[in-house]
Amino acid sequence: MDSTKLQQKVYAGYGKAALRIGPVFDLYRPSSPINPFQYGPVASLNASFNAEDMTYGRPNKYGKPTWFCLVDGTQTQVGDYLINDSQTFFIAAMQPILPILAVDCNRTINVLRPQQQTGEGLLGYGGDTDANETPLMTGWPASVLQGTKGEKGEVNLPGDVRNPWWQMLFPAFLGVNLRTADIITDDLDRRYVISSAELTDLGWRCTSQQAQT
Repeated sequence: MDSTKLQQKVYAGYGKAALRIGPVFDLYRPSSPINPFQYGPVASLNASFNAEDMTYGRPNKYGKPTWFCLVDGTQTQVGDYLINDSQTFFIAAMQPILPILAVDCNRTINVLRPQQQTGEGLLGYGGDTDANETPLMTGWPASVLQGTKGEKGEVNLPGDVRNPWWQMLFPAFLGVNLRTADIITDDLDRRYVISSAELTDLGWRCTSQQAQT
């Protein structure tokens, strides 16, 4: 048996297991960086998720967004989303023979590029405002979890608290490149500034500082 046939059998086996133990999810395949689900789901599939333990012998823990996914992998691709009424995941990796890796999404984000100054001499106000930010990605479910530290604000008054840091995971989309100082907003109206944006085989991994204004 060659590797392609073996992989198909593994994925088909995942699909059969999911039919028995997993609820139905709508499968979405992002079609655009702006409003990625505008054309609706491409399929409905049973899927089951476990805390990287195929024996289903342990629960997930705080701050751990990755799961193993049992789903018919012959119908999915890296970057697809599985969504139902209570859960949203994106598929981060489908490596040969290994379990399908998925990421649990708890927020919906937009990624914006602040205005870039190009002129010289006497100019008007050049700071960043909502009106002069360019949307790069809008309406993308993502994992947004607390980072390991906070940062003191510039004013640093006695009653000020540290600005929290966040770790964000979401799929990449061809042609969209993120960089330091890009802005992220979420469905809770929180605002973040990207400190580092790493494009990995699993998608984007961003470290961001929450902005106070």
